[in-house]
Amino acid sequence: MEIITDPARCESPPGGSAVTIGAYDGVHLGHQALLGQLHTRAKADGLTTVVVTFDRHPAAVVRPESAPLLLCDLDQKLELLAATGVDRTVVIPFDTKRANETAEEFVHEILERGLDARLVVVGEDFHFGHDRKGNVALLREMGVEAGFAVEGVSLEAAADGSLETGRPISSTRVRGLLADGRVEEAGELLGRPHQLRGPVVHGDNRGGTELGFPTANLEIPMTIAIPATGIYAGWYERPDGTRWATAISVGKRPTFYGEDGDQLVEAYLLDFSGDLYGEEGRLSFVGRLRDELAFDSVAELVEQISRDTDATRTLLAQDE
Repeated sequence: MEIITDPARCESPPGGSAVTIGAYDGVHLGHQALLGQLHTRAKADGLTTVVVTFDRHPAAVVRPESAPLLLCDLDQKLELLAATGVDRTVVIPFDTKRANETAEEFVHEILERGLDARLVVVGEDFHFGHDRKGNVALLREMGVEAGFAVEGVSLEAAADGSLETGRPISSTRVRGLLADGRVEEAGELLGRPHQLRGPVVHGDNRGGTELGFPTANLEIPMTIAIPATGIYAGWYERPDGTRWATAISVGKRPTFYGEDGDQLVEAYLLDFSGDLYGEEGRLSFVGRLRDELAFDSVAELVEQISRDTDATRTLLAQDE
């Protein structure tokens, strides 16, 4: 996949392009189904497939006080888009100047001059440009003169990726499921387990020395959606691609700190021995085991952690 980060240097693909535009946060099944439709149409017409997306969520600039937490960072989004087989992704830096750009200016600059668009496929409720005045109707109106067709599709998808028989899917809906700790349902809409990425940093060193269960503490950016407080089963992936069955704790360690502890994302890698500090870890959430609890003694906590590791093995044996 070709990645272009400077729209001013974007050259029109030979023969024109089939384009889709959006934040594409999470690249969930609805997005994947839309991209599948884009590929089908593009292949029939001999067009290059192009995703136009942004280096940050537009809401982070337009309404930062209520901007949503993200399902993935830019690097992961580009990986997910590449996996769909798209030919080119144009990453537009989104700043106040871009936020004040009219929908018409965006179409002239990006779709006409930059990409020679012949087909534009977007969600039926897609809006763009200053004050969100651009929509599917405006695209169709401008497309008549500019020479591109427009399709507005519903972001619905079934498990097989088809658009026709699915249910509405949105990044907002996935975020809501994660906020409730319903990682299994979130994974169903994403088409994969929700994943957190970050460096392994030092914690309070209780896991190995006091509890006998050494954990890797991942430092997750504040802009990323983290599942609700609780205990989960999942996978830890190392930079070399190896992965380990993992019991994951998202919480404040109430047995030691009550409600005053900082929220941590801790991973206990089953059957692993080694130093993880400083490496970029990836945690995939497969299933929720239980709520986070405060125990009356360390011994009770250790017994529960042992049960959690057994439950993790059982759940992940079904995921392999």
